[in-house]
Amino acid sequence: MKFFVDTADTAAIAELNDLGMVDGVTTNPSLILKSGRDILEVTREICGIVSGPVSAEVVALEADAMIAEGRKLAAIAPNIAVKLPLTWDGLKACKVLSSEGFMVNVTLCFSVNQALLAAKAGASLISPFIGRLDDINIDGMELIQDIRTVYDNYDFTTEILAASIRTVNHVAEAARIGADVMTAPPEVIRKLAAHPLTDQGLQTFLKDWEKTGQKIL
Repeated sequence: MKFFVDTADTAAIAELNDLGMVDGVTTNPSLILKSGRDILEVTREICGIVSGPVSAEVVALEADAMIAEGRKLAAIAPNIAVKLPLTWDGLKACKVLSSEGFMVNVTLCFSVNQALLAAKAGASLISPFIGRLDDINIDGMELIQDIRTVYDNYDFTTEILAASIRTVNHVAEAARIGADVMTAPPEVIRKLAAHPLTDQGLQTFLKDWEKTGQKIL
């Protein structure tokens, strides 16, 4: 499974990238706002840190304007994935931009039918939102499973990017199902390393080592 980090915090991206934990980055208008920086400036910096896809989202609502914004964002760097909403106009823009050779990430997916449309329109990535479905008492993981089944049935090349991930359990389950990619905030990725039995075992080892009176250095 590929790991994307869902942030516009360049320091956090650089730290995780140095550890080999970043295969790409996803951003959105909310994350750009949180960074307090110009969208073109911060996106260009992120593209210089990671070699994988960097999703940059359009804010227009009509297809022609989405296409124009998408072309401008794609001109930032070769690894830009233009992020488009899963609306009818977004699908129109996806078809045009993907046909021009740009990577496209279609976001805000909440149904298998939407995922089918995105794949037909040439999306490189489809982003089903797990956490937001869980918020309304719908199992987001069932959507990931259903999209995986349908895409495999018809050999669609669109990659499933499990998004709106909020817990480490989301990551494990998405990997078990076979999502191609997951994107999560830096703090969730760091929590993947945590386990109470690891902490307990380490404390035991250190106490026993102290009793030996030895030193390694």
